[in-house]
Amino acid sequence: MSKYLVTGGAGFIGSNLARFILAQGHDVVILDNFATGKRENLTEIVDQIQLIEGDIRDRKATEKAMRDCAAIFHQGALGSVPRSIDDPVTSHDVNVNGTINVLETARALGVKRIVFAASSSAYGNQPVSPKQEDMPVLPISPYAASKTACEAYLQAYAAAFQMETVSLRYFNVFGPRQDPFGAYAAVIPAFVASLLKAQPPTVYGDGEQSRDFCYIDNVCQANWLAAHATAENCDGRPMNIACNESVTLNQILTKLQQLLNTNIPPIYTSERPGDVKHSLADIRCAKEKIGYEPLIRFNEGLERAIDWYKTNLG
Repeated sequence: MSKYLVTGGAGFIGSNLARFILAQGHDVVILDNFATGKRENLTEIVDQIQLIEGDIRDRKATEKAMRDCAAIFHQGALGSVPRSIDDPVTSHDVNVNGTINVLETARALGVKRIVFAASSSAYGNQPVSPKQEDMPVLPISPYAASKTACEAYLQAYAAAFQMETVSLRYFNVFGPRQDPFGAYAAVIPAFVASLLKAQPPTVYGDGEQSRDFCYIDNVCQANWLAAHATAENCDGRPMNIACNESVTLNQILTKLQQLLNTNIPPIYTSERPGDVKHSLADIRCAKEKIGYEPLIRFNEGLERAIDWYKTNLG
């Protein structure tokens, strides 16, 4: 039995990943300051984990959380493109300085393996599709810039200090425990929450923007594979984690209306600054390097997520 740290473990991805690690029979430490994470995400596992309330920028907190850990799943961040446009300085401070602190603490304590939650926003609005990891990064939001900077540090620490780092570029992750409320809610839970309340969902733009949506179980699997990949494949260079499947927001709404047996016309409004128009991933690199294969495709994932939202938001 080994012990693993999940930073940001009270968030959507982190709390699902913590459950995944527990299911493998291992111990989990969660470090979270609950700025965006939610205590209710941990309710039924709080007695099975070590929970440390603290900030990823705080050296004492990271040292306490990281000690004797076999690997670190660094999910902690201040997410959302719109939030970063509203407050770019805080997004940089949390995401970049927090990541450097995690890397420095790991280096001091001899924890070599770090799996980092990178972002497909690094590609920006490049017209080439699908997106491949050898394309240049062209961030168009402070959030994307901060995540891209973190990738560079993961590569630098692998090269300079022989640490084993992996950057997983997530493409539009969705599933249970994803927050549907607030100004920065992700699109699928926001749509579902509106439809469950018999309210028209809001679509920014014409709804023809497309995404490579990836169900949370695929992301948990990818993190686990990356934590146990061979050292030569852990040089900090990014790899896409997605399904290589493109879906428009209008197609999602049509599917949700069918699943929820509703027919509520959406409200279309202006596009948001920093939003990417189309995003589709080439996932061959992750297949080759860590053996990643998406196990749950979009339609099945959406049906699973709907069941959770009906229970928890209905």
